[in-house]
This record gives sequence, structure tokens and C-alpha cells, in this order.
Amino acid sequence: MDSKRYLTPAQMKNDVLSGLTVALALVPEAVAFAFVAGVEPLVGLYAAFMIGLVTSLIGGRPGMISGATGALAVVMVSLVAQHGVEYLFAAVVLMGVIQIGAGILKLGKFIRMVPHPVMLGFVNGLAIVIFLAQLGQFKEKNDAGEMVWLSGEPMMIMGGLILLTMGIIHFLPKLTKAIPSSLAAIVVVSLLAIVLGLDARTVQNVLQDMTGDPLASIAGGFPKFNIPMVPMTLETLWIILPYSVILAAVGLIESLLTLSLIDEMTETRGRGNKECIGQGTANILTGFFGGMGGCAMIGQSMININSGGRGRLSGLTAAIFLLLFILFASSLIEQIPVAALVGVMFMVVIGTFEWASLRMMGKIPKSDAFVIVLVSGVTVVTDLAIAVIVGVIVSALIFAWDHAKHIQIRVLEEDDDHRVYELTGPLFFASVKNFNEKFNPKDDPQDVVLDFRNSRVSDHSALEAIDALAERYIAAGKTLHLRHLSQECQQLLKKAGDLVEVNVIEDPKYHVATDKLA
Repeated sequence: MDSKRYLTPAQMKNDVLSGLTVALALVPEAVAFAFVAGVEPLVGLYAAFMIGLVTSLIGGRPGMISGATGALAVVMVSLVAQHGVEYLFAAVVLMGVIQIGAGILKLGKFIRMVPHPVMLGFVNGLAIVIFLAQLGQFKEKNDAGEMVWLSGEPMMIMGGLILLTMGIIHFLPKLTKAIPSSLAAIVVVSLLAIVLGLDARTVQNVLQDMTGDPLASIAGGFPKFNIPMVPMTLETLWIILPYSVILAAVGLIESLLTLSLIDEMTETRGRGNKECIGQGTANILTGFFGGMGGCAMIGQSMININSGGRGRLSGLTAAIFLLLFILFASSLIEQIPVAALVGVMFMVVIGTFEWASLRMMGKIPKSDAFVIVLVSGVTVVTDLAIAVIVGVIVSALIFAWDHAKHIQIRVLEEDDDHRVYELTGPLFFASVKNFNEKFNPKDDPQDVVLDFRNSRVSDHSALEAIDALAERYIAAGKTLHLRHLSQECQQLLKKAGDLVEVNVIEDPKYHVATDKLA
């Protein structure tokens, strides 16, 4: 991944400018996620800086942006409310340890098990989530302290600036690609709002609405090393462990899915296990430096990729600029109109949503269409990790159901005292019912042969079905011969073990998925 093409002057320029764009978009989201988790804004900003910095250096996917995310924030809020922010920092450290363990055990490869319809549903659901998240920016706090929708002139200004931002992002690349269109749009819209004195909502207004403090700011100092102030006891471990496991799982699922999506967009390949270790290392350091933890951010990653960011320098630049904003430029960043950032995110939504999936709904199997819609819906209602897990489970069940119907049994030869059945297709838990219904020992001749040459016994349920069938023939006073079973099947069968005909040359060799001891 880290080839010399990412070190050319042109690509390095793109990475730096793209990183600046991402850093501007990170500020309001990091602050918002911090409030979702119930912590101070700087806790979210420090997390975005630390995680972005570490994963850009040692992660498995150059060009991918990581930081504080909403999916993790909703898990953290309960822990913070019950035990305080120091327990959160401890949980984030343990979360990182678990993620490193997943990388060392090479569990990142299991992301390959996510079917394509699940990925489509994930992407579409994510686009919807990003869109819905922006709607909150169309509200402001009234005199009674309630969040109400913008109306009248403020809404017109907001809408006009959003459309201007989207127009610049769309049309500027047709004229020049010297600078990222998203960055140009943010700068132009910000200058326009300031010069014309437009009454537009700014990042400062968002901070004020979130905190209720008219002097709220993102200004701060360097993050300081701090061991979480929690009792080093077994009780503390039992408190944070469930949260750490969930955070680690959700973080890795989001990160690895984002990695796969960027792989597809850039036609390159990231390293999943290395990303697990990078995410884990980042979260450990973040927990010790007062950050809330995080994972890959698909919205910011899309901004980076669409702005030309490809190398590690883009993520590194985003993290450094974010820190510089906190240290020196908070007053300038707080004057950026929220409309500019919303416009950028709306363009991300348009670019992220797989519009082709709508056109192919009538052309793909109904089961795949159902999975796409299901995962999209669950993503919107719950979160991305749960949606992907549900999608994989449903896809697996559909696969099992379809293959259960593939098993076929036909008579190869027969006479008055002899009949040979040939079994074709996989014999496993979903097909055993169909298998059992194919035989009626009372109607069969005295001598019956069941040939497994074109079948495969896949699991314990299949073994039990064969044993039960043998018992039925024995009870009917008939002789059943089992031909061409693997050696392992022969060893695992109980009642039917003595009925197996052994053919050293033709019998297949494979292992059966079962916990049954030979």
C-alpha cells in the first residue's frame, strides 16, 4: 500500500490539502459525539487527534480517517453516566488491548465473510444516517432553551449557502483540480458569509447550543498523559469489560467495513489485521491521554478520498491540523458557517449511496434485495455493527435454506431384492429433514445401498440423520449399506458404523464440522 506513488509531489500536495479539509469537517462532529457520550468537547477532539494520528502512521489502510464516532459514543454514554469519565478512559484502554488481540489472532480476515448485499445495505444505510445527522444543524435554540427548526431568513441563508457549497464541490473539478473542491467550497462560503455579514449559523453557535455557554470554545492545550483514576481491582475490570468488548467489536466492524469500501473505491487493498492492531494501539494511547476512543469514520474517509487523499500523509495532516485548531486557531474555525460543512456532508451522502442498487432491485434475487433493504433499515434504526451482524446471519440462513433444497436422491439400479440409491448434494443441518423424507424402509427391498459418492456429509446433524436412517432399516428387518463415506464419517457414526462399505481407492477424504469425538 505504501508505494512510491503516494510520495510524489503532486500526491503529497493532494494529501495535505485533503487533510486540511477533513480537519475542518472533524471539528463539529468530534464535539457532537463528545456530547452524545456525555463528556467535554475536548475529550472528543483529543480522541480525533490521537486516533487519527496513530492510525495514519501504523494502520492498515492509508487514506482512511479515524476518530471519535457516534456508534461508539452511544455505547459509552451509559458507562459515563453511571461511573464517570475516568472509567471511560479505562474502558478505552482495555478496548484497545482487545483490538490488538484480534489483530494478532488475524481475525480481520473474517470481514471477507460479509456478503455483497450486506455491504450495499451498509453503504446505503450509512448514507441515510449521515444525511439524517445533518438535519440537526437546521435547528437552533430559542429563548426558552428549546431546539426549534430554522425558519424565514435564517433558513433561506442556510439553504442558499448549502447549495452554493454543493455547487462548488460539483463544478470546480471540471475547471481545475489544483485544490480539493471541498476545501475551496468551505473557504469561499466562509469568506462570503463574513464579507457580506450574513446571519449564518457558525461552529461557535453550535457549541453554544450544545453547552448552553455563550463563551464555549474548542480552544485547549496539548493532551496530557494521565493514567485513568480508577481502583485497580477486579470489580473495576468487571464494570468496564462488557463495555470494552462491545466497543472493540463495534469499532473493528466499522473500521474493517470502511477499509473494504475504500479498497473498492481506490482499487487497492488494505491490510485488515494490521488495521486491527493500529486501531487498538490508537485507543490505548487515547485512553491514557484523555480521549474518548474511536474507530474509522466513513464520512470523513469519503471526504478524504473524494478530495484526492490517498496516502498516510492525508490522515497525518488532518490530525495535525486538528491539533493546531485546538491550540491556535479556534477563533477562526468557530466562524466557519455550519452550512458549508453540511454541504460537504450532503455531497458525501450523494457519493456514498449506491444508486445503482435501486436500479438492480428487480434484476437480483429477491433474497438479496431483502438483505439490502434490511441492512439499510437496521443501520438507520440501530447502528452499523448490529446491522452488519443481522445481515450476515440472515444471508447465512438464506444460503442454508437454498442449499437444503439442492439434495437429490435417485435410484441407480434395482430388482426384487436389491436397490441402490445415489445421493447428490450436501447433507447438513438444513437438508436432513428432506433427506429423511426420501426413504421409507417398509417399501424398500431387503437389501438397500446408499451411495454418497456425489454427496458430502457436512456436520453433526448429518451424521445423526444417517444413524437414525440406519436404525429405521434395522428396525424394519432390512439391510442398509453405506457406500463411499469418508473415513472420518465412518469413525463418527455410532449405529451405522458397521454398515459402511469401505473402498480405499474411491472413498472421499474430508473433515466433518462436528464436536463429536471419534
